[in-house]
Amino acid sequence: MVTLSQLKRLIVNADDFGFTAGISRGILEAHQRGIVTSTSLMVDRPGAADGAEIARRTPSLSVGLHAVLIQRGELTVTATTCAAELERQLHRFEQLVGGRPTHIDSHHHTHRDPLIHDVFVAFADRQALPMREHTVRHTAAYYGEQAIGVENLLDLFGRLEHGDTELGCHPGYIDGLESRYRAPRERELETLTDPRVRARLDELGIELIGWREL
Repeated sequence: MVTLSQLKRLIVNADDFGFTAGISRGILEAHQRGIVTSTSLMVDRPGAADGAEIARRTPSLSVGLHAVLIQRGELTVTATTCAAELERQLHRFEQLVGGRPTHIDSHHHTHRDPLIHDVFVAFADRQALPMREHTVRHTAAYYGEQAIGVENLLDLFGRLEHGDTELGCHPGYIDGLESRYRAPRERELETLTDPRVRARLDELGIELIGWREL
């Protein structure tokens, strides 16, 4: 009998849902035509309402909270204020989407910062929210100009460990986007929807799951 630890299961999570309408539209396309199974919503960005509307009408897409605790490279919270800010963003998520997030992660991986890491983990545990790198291991190997492309993605699949892995990605359309990470997003979308990508997963026996399937 094959156990879960012997299987290879992959969550493909698109960050920055709700950043702009174009980003959300691209993520939806990467879910419907590609391998994206999950996404994480930024509740205070201009496209948050568009993202929430997509979430409500797309139950097959796991939607978590993409907590934003950083601005211009600097933390906007302290260990004392972090929990309250996470509570606020969670409440805003529930108002927008009309339900609970399937998981929680953070913009620019700020949950890793030693100043707030323990607070972030305690919040996730208290809210019973699966958390990036706490519940499931995470790989950010598919990020940046040099990493994007079908061949690189196929190679990454061949190196996956047994058990559950989350692959982070950032697909989207960049219309109106103000971000240092712009052009690669449309290339990511193109790669994630390439038929060779899904075929390789099937060939390797890797099961695609969303956060809610954990």
